[in-house]
Order: sequence, then structure tokens, then C-alpha cells
Amino acid sequence: MMRLSSTGFAVLGAALIAISYGLARFAFGLFVPPIRDELGLSSYVIGIIGSLPLISFLLATAIAPLVTRYLGARYAAVLSGGFGVAGLALISRATDPVMLGAGVFACGICTGLMMPALTAAMQAIVRRSLHGRVSSVMNAGTSIGVIVAVPTVLFLVGAWRLAYLSFAILAGLGVIAAWLFLPSVSRIVPANAADPPPFNELPWSRLIRLTLFAFLMGFVSAAYWIFAPDLIVTLGGLPASATAWLWLAVGVAGLGGAVVADLADRNNPPITQALMLMMLSASLALLAASPDQPLLTAFSALVFGLAYMSLTGLYLMTGIRLLPGRLSVGPVLPFMAVSLGQATGSPAVGRLVEGFGYADAFAMFAALGILVAILSPFYPGAIAEAEEEEASEEESGLQAAYDSQLLDEEGEPLEDPLEEEEEQAAANS
Repeated sequence: MMRLSSTGFAVLGAALIAISYGLARFAFGLFVPPIRDELGLSSYVIGIIGSLPLISFLLATAIAPLVTRYLGARYAAVLSGGFGVAGLALISRATDPVMLGAGVFACGICTGLMMPALTAAMQAIVRRSLHGRVSSVMNAGTSIGVIVAVPTVLFLVGAWRLAYLSFAILAGLGVIAAWLFLPSVSRIVPANAADPPPFNELPWSRLIRLTLFAFLMGFVSAAYWIFAPDLIVTLGGLPASATAWLWLAVGVAGLGGAVVADLADRNNPPITQALMLMMLSASLALLAASPDQPLLTAFSALVFGLAYMSLTGLYLMTGIRLLPGRLSVGPVLPFMAVSLGQATGSPAVGRLVEGFGYADAFAMFAALGILVAILSPFYPGAIAEAEEEEASEEESGLQAAYDSQLLDEEGEPLEDPLEEEEEQAAANS
């Protein structure tokens, strides 16, 4: 294995997330118009196929800790990339819904395995005091991957098969990089860390509320991720190349989501969630109301990208805080809930599009999003215990969430052996 610095690992992680999340998972909606036309698929069938990678993501995420434990970070990431290569290649050769569905299903497995593998590798390579910063960079990979997909639409209009073949090649390069640079470590939680709280002592009420809000947000957002490009082409009459600008706006705005989520954890998570859900709902309504106006559709995508990435970042921090000592569960629980919501919402919006049309279907989902926003006071915003409500600014944010994950037997933050090694090396030099 070639040794990576923390910065190098963050860049590599962002690149692998860009491939597994941005290209293998979220880029599908960008190519729905030409795929639907060439294969003769209905909106409902597109909705079903759009839910398949989300279902496989859930299944893969559920077994990812075991896969990482037995294979190690390097081989788990290589396995993830292998599924990505196979899935993207299958999509590029798809001739019917079954073959297309098999491809997107394999891409979902790629997505579900990648983040747990990178989390295990991060424990071995990156100093614990940098985990929050490195995680923020890696999470930005989703937006980067969405942005990378844009040129393929601009320069390969209608050539979706060639676009997916190029994605498969990028995924293959990712497999090589994972093999060369990731460690074979399999332990996620250090051996000297204190045991996590027993299940009967977990804050189940807060966990259930977090899961429900994440599920509902995923349900509402499915309309945009799967059908927004098809809406502006079918209902708005815009050229297929216009969908590229839509996804570019989503990706660029999504880069700011980590900042908003971090600020939310430092201030008032329930209010921030309500605001972001209202913005997400407004993006759906605006797109449905003005699908033939390129500037308004691009603005709608900016609003959606910022709202979606902010909400996923907020749910990530809440999950980590509510499940201390459970590195294989806390960061992925909210993402599983979001994906389950998207897997449920995708065929639902497809059915509504067939029954009522795009405008009414998106309006219904926007109304649901507003209703969920109204319920935001029930979001588990009191992340700290009651006696710690006056926590300082240093005790909030993503890094603070990671700091509270690993404790020693006295309940103090666990000492980081990597930092001790660096200090000793500096002293010797």
C-alpha cells in the first residue's frame, strides 16, 4: 500500500464517493429522457427502476460492516468498485428494462459498500482530530460526481450508452486507486475503546424521530432526483442538453450543504430542518410551475441541491451523536432511512405522473414536504443531554460529533495513537 497523507486520503475518498454516489447512483435521473425514449419505458417503469439502486443500497449497507470486517477496507472498496464497473457497463449495454434494472441494482451495491470501507480506512490513516474535516471533503464527492456527469450530457447529447461506458472506465480507475492506496485494515472501532451503551439505554424516541424525518425527506426528494430532467424535457419542451445545466446547479449548490449542516448543529437543528424542507418543497413547486424557463429551472436546482445536501449532512451529524461508539451504524442509519424513502417515493411519483401528469404530481410532493417541515419541532434537536444544553461552540459541529464517538473507560475522548506517533516522531527529530 502506498502511504497517503490525511489530505491525500480526503481527495481519494471524495473521488471514490463521486464515482459511487454521484455517477453510479444520482446520475441516472439525468439520462432518463433518452433512456425512456430509446427503450420505450413508461413513467411507472422508470420509477420502479429508479428505486432498485436504493433497495440494493439498503441491502449492501446492512451487510457492509461484516464485509469490511472480513475483507478489510481495501478489498471492500475494490469489491464496491467492481460492482460499480459491472453496473455501469450493464447500463451502457441495456436493451430492455430487465438489463437496465440489473445495472442500476449493481450500482446501488457499489454505493452501499463504499462509505463503510472508507470509514474503516479513515480510522487507520487519518488523525481523529481531522475526521470531521476529512468526512466533509468526502461527502462533497456526491456533488462533485453529479457535476462530472454534466459534460457527458452537453457533449454526448442522446449518446447515453457512451456516457455510461465512460463512467464505467472511471469506476475502473477508482478500483485501481483503492487497491493501491487503501489499507487492508478491518477494525473500525479501536480495541481500547469503551463499549457502546447497551441497546436498552439508547435514546429510542430520538432515533425513531430522526429515522422518520430522514425517510420522509427521501420520499419527497425522489421526485426531483428521478424525474426532474424528464419533466423539463417532456412538460417544458426544453432540449435534452438542458438537463445538464439542471444537474450542474444541483451539484454546485450541494457543495455548500456541509457548511449549512455544520451551522445547523451549532444553532437550532429543528428550525434549520424546517427551512431546508421548505426550500426543497419550493424547488419542486417552482420546477413544476415553470419547466419551460431555463433560468427558473436552474434556480430551482440550486435551491434543491443546497437543501438536500444540507439535510443529509444534518441527519448524518444527528445519527453520529445519538449512537456513540457505533461507528458502523451511526453514520449510515440516516442514509439508510433516506434511501428507503427514495426507494418508496420513486415508484409512487411515477404512478402519480401517469395518473395526474408531472405538474400535479410534483405539486403533491411539494405539499407533503411542506407538511413535514411543519412537523420539524419534533426533530431531535436536543442532541446533548439536558444538563449539557449550554454546550459551548466547540462541542458542536461534525468534528465534535466524531469526538464524542470514541471514549475510554472513564468516559473521556479516546487518545489517538496516530497523534501520539506524530508527536513522538516530531520530538525525536
